[in-house]
Amino acid sequence: MQIKSLALALAFIGAPLMTAAPMAYAGGSPVYTGTFSNDALQGYDAVAYFKQGEAVEGSKDFSTDYNGAEWKFSSQANLDAFLETPDKYAPQYGGYCAWAAAQGKTAKGDAKHWRIVDNKLYLNYNADIQSKWDKDRSAFITKADAKWPDLIK
Repeated sequence: MQIKSLALALAFIGAPLMTAAPMAYAGGSPVYTGTFSNDALQGYDAVAYFKQGEAVEGSKDFSTDYNGAEWKFSSQANLDAFLETPDKYAPQYGGYCAWAAAQGKTAKGDAKHWRIVDNKLYLNYNADIQSKWDKDRSAFITKADAKWPDLIK
């Protein structure tokens, strides 16, 4: 009976500690990939945002591993551009939501809710969050830049 009581007490004590712990990044990866995938940007082509100005689905035929995630591209030319300078094309904050990072939190970034600001790609959780972020991008970027290093520790 004492063992059950101890286990129950530990469960009640441990549960708040587990939920209060700061979330760094999913699955030990600095790149958001979701729970059931290893695709960066949900499989969208990081280079296409810059060259085509739109979210374009990538292909497994043109893919590479970078920072622990699989990056897919719509063409060999886009894959080659990424391989040459991946930091130029990879989204900020590992593809996590830029607005959440400014709040000192992590949340999924959605490849369909994006902006390029000062030649850097940023993702947001959804259209509503992106609308909030758009109201003062510069301030949110400054806050997120300051908080991001602590979020990935």
